[in-house]
Amino acid sequence: MEPPEPTQPANASNDSLISSPSADDESAESLAYQISLALILSLITLATTLSNAFVIATISQSKKLQTPANFLIASLAVTDLLVSILVMPICVLYTVIHTWTLGQIVCDIWLSSDITCCTASILHLCVIALDRYWAITDAVEYSKKRTPARAAGMVATAWVIAVSISLPPLFWRQVKAEELTSCSVNTDHIFYTIYSTFGAFYIPTLLLIVLYGRIYVEARKRILKQSPKKVGKRLTSAHLVTNSPGSVASTTSLQYGRHDTPSDTGSSTSDNQVKVTVSDALLEKKRISAARERKATKTLGIILGAYIVCWLPFFIYTLLVATCETCLNHDLFDFFTWLGYLNSLINPIIYTMSNEDFKKAFQKLVRFRCGRW
Repeated sequence: MEPPEPTQPANASNDSLISSPSADDESAESLAYQISLALILSLITLATTLSNAFVIATISQSKKLQTPANFLIASLAVTDLLVSILVMPICVLYTVIHTWTLGQIVCDIWLSSDITCCTASILHLCVIALDRYWAITDAVEYSKKRTPARAAGMVATAWVIAVSISLPPLFWRQVKAEELTSCSVNTDHIFYTIYSTFGAFYIPTLLLIVLYGRIYVEARKRILKQSPKKVGKRLTSAHLVTNSPGSVASTTSLQYGRHDTPSDTGSSTSDNQVKVTVSDALLEKKRISAARERKATKTLGIILGAYIVCWLPFFIYTLLVATCETCLNHDLFDFFTWLGYLNSLINPIIYTMSNEDFKKAFQKLVRFRCGRW
């Protein structure tokens, strides 16, 4: 008598039939996630490219904006533009598929471009802060030294430091015989990790905090100094600048609102009124200057805050992974990486939207382009 047929194969077949739709659903969900992720990251990359390109075009087209200070902002925009062109598009592909398919040479070029451009972008923020600090604390002397050549020297220094941080990994990068499936900086060299993170982020961040702190204190002093403290200051100023015989009558008229001044002092009264108007204009100019100082101080705070929020998680995690290999989470690392790249999109938005001259020049450029089309 033959033994009964085992029922396991049938069950296995049923299980496979049941699990097959589930596997298809997971595959479809994974594909939808990859497409959505690729679309979002591509939009961020495109927005970064366009925003920085518009900053460069705006400065190049407007002679009013072609100053040494704005030259530094244009250089920052060029650096962030390089990030969006050389680094971010390849990172979109690598982040979505999690497998490196472009070979060893492209990997080396991409990593070097990534470290160089991102470090140069961070150092540009230091250069801009340093320029702003000197302009506020030593306005008279620095105005003589604030030349395009000096700005170019500061930019060149930033790039030299950035290159010096990106080059070392190329010397110990070994070409593998098998196919390369991942592309990342080797964290086995702990001393390089410390050198690169401190040189590219921690030291520049400390410098930025010190500079922006000093700038804030100086700006607050100017605001308090420029704010009128007494209501009668305008009338006192008018009385002091008046030398005519009708000054007494004019001052009385101003203080008490009387208009029955003697007729023979009419011309003197008119002169006094003109001088009071000039005094009002000076006070209004001080108010505008104080408002600009407040806005500039607020802008600096936004710049520093955005920079720290974007880059601090990445550099903390980089140090953590160098000391704890099991702490590496690829998805978390990708998120922190793109959060850092996002700073290249935020920079042009902050610098241009906080400057009225930039806004006007940008609107003029857009109208000009639209008119040509």
